[in-house]
Amino acid sequence: MSTQPTDSNRRRLLIGAATLAAAPMAASLVAGQAAAAQRAARVGGTAAASPALTRHRKLGALEVSAVGLGVQNMSRTYQTTVPSRSEMHNIIRTAFDRGLTFYDAAEAYGPHEVERILGEGVAPFRDEIVIATKFGWNIDLQTGARGPGLISRPDHIKQAVDGMLTRLRTDRIDLLYQHRVDPQVPIEDVAGAIKDLMDAGKVLHWGLCEMGPQTLRRAHAALPVTAVQSEYSLLWRGPEHQVLGICEELGIGFVPWSPLGVGFLTGAIDEKTRFAQGDIRGNETRFTPENITHNLALVSVLQAWAERKDSTPARIALAWLLARRPWIVPIPGTTQMAHMLDNIGAADVVFSSGELQALDAAVSAVTVQGERLPPAVQVFSDVEAPTR
Repeated sequence: MSTQPTDSNRRRLLIGAATLAAAPMAASLVAGQAAAAQRAARVGGTAAASPALTRHRKLGALEVSAVGLGVQNMSRTYQTTVPSRSEMHNIIRTAFDRGLTFYDAAEAYGPHEVERILGEGVAPFRDEIVIATKFGWNIDLQTGARGPGLISRPDHIKQAVDGMLTRLRTDRIDLLYQHRVDPQVPIEDVAGAIKDLMDAGKVLHWGLCEMGPQTLRRAHAALPVTAVQSEYSLLWRGPEHQVLGICEELGIGFVPWSPLGVGFLTGAIDEKTRFAQGDIRGNETRFTPENITHNLALVSVLQAWAERKDSTPARIALAWLLARRPWIVPIPGTTQMAHMLDNIGAADVVFSSGELQALDAAVSAVTVQGERLPPAVQVFSDVEAPTR
């Protein structure tokens, strides 16, 4: 049975809305947190009244809102609960009303069902937004049943895209990613299939996720890459070692997934948290009780800065990413309206150069303990594609 952490109550106060999708636990706010929550609730109230994304960014030549929306859990949350379909449509459409134009899905989410939910949700304004989706996991083209391993054979990619177009109710995919590198297929062959889809008008831009650095260079040489998507946040800074430098060199945009550390950076997880069966966070060692106790120092930094900037921890974490590079566009995922409204407010958080240096120093002083992915998933990250 999952327990919901104390600080999730705090975030509910920040935005004045319902809980994260996890089983609740009885909790109370310690002295001092209540006052901070009341102050942050005023910020959240302002956001809910008139939130808007006031800035746009470029991923290569593709213009998108400064913050996107990940829709991965809109068919099934980490805790395996099923959100209300009509409410997911409402979140998608409200995000658009507030200026968000970048929506991120994948055939593997659901599988297939999240693309259907997104296609239904954006139908009234499809031509005014950017849809990103992904291929690459072993997903049955008809049934959506998930098999072991990966598939990026050119013929399979083309068939997968036809299914995506049907589910998304559109005639083209604005940004199509290879979800994970297939160790059996040269990246040049993948690029060739994407080029054929571009020539047919079915795909406009392409990108890669969690690839090795040499694969990225080879992919870009074969067919210019618009964006890379990888996990990146204050909880996981791996892309800083090589990938961000390559993106800057080649003019490729960067899209961080899990920019809020699967809820951790919002204060929604603490040392009392126990995850429900099926919640992937329960298999990540960075969320074991002993590591959470250490890693909460990072959340304390964000809470202090939220108070300093009259903001929220989620917005501070996202604004930190936005400040890293002008071509970084985070895509926080949520199934909660309040959280979506909070997240898009990050575009209005501005740091002076001095503030950014101070924030960088504070977060760099915390060494995160534990691994970011379960072993079964870790092997699919940073893989180099084979040569021909």
